[in-house]
Amino acid sequence: MAEHSTTIELPGGWLRYWPSALPPATADQALQELLREIDWQQREILMFGRRCQQPRLVAWHGEPEARYRYSGLQLEPVPWTPGLTRLRRRVETLTDASFNAVLANLYRNGRDHMGWHRDNERELGREPLLASLSLGAPREFQLRPLAGTARDIRRLSLAHGSLLLMAGATQEHYQHRLPRQPGLEAPRINLTFRRIVPRG
Repeated sequence: MAEHSTTIELPGGWLRYWPSALPPATADQALQELLREIDWQQREILMFGRRCQQPRLVAWHGEPEARYRYSGLQLEPVPWTPGLTRLRRRVETLTDASFNAVLANLYRNGRDHMGWHRDNERELGREPLLASLSLGAPREFQLRPLAGTARDIRRLSLAHGSLLLMAGATQEHYQHRLPRQPGLEAPRINLTFRRIVPRG
């Protein structure tokens, strides 16, 4: 059932996971629609003092005030597409929250990935609420405490049409990533809906 969810309590934060936030046919349609309607780009970012190409394609959509900075990038929001607007409504209904922007990531295959990081930029507020919708090939999401070791890593397979909500002080105490998955050739789109608080 689409409404079924599981809450994962963490020291200092929590996650909530809907394995079927979208019915399979709706998820299939959304994946194909977003592949067509979004202007996917590969951007240059600043990592550990060096400039490099992001190992995935990205897009930033949202309300006009939703400007966002991370890894040396200044993102100006592109207006919502019809597909993103429909998905935003669904995510807001499930989470009972409102979002004014979305970071879209296209992982073209298992070589595309996201390294360890926290979404703790000032624009996201004190306790960021991040709603992550997955479309396409299932990928493994990993989470670890800042002071933890490899034994402390939590793993969760993010299914096609699933939704993961990160809340509380999760971004203060934990890092997360999407590691490489050798041999995978199918694409995955991840939409991370956010509430941006303008600086100043």
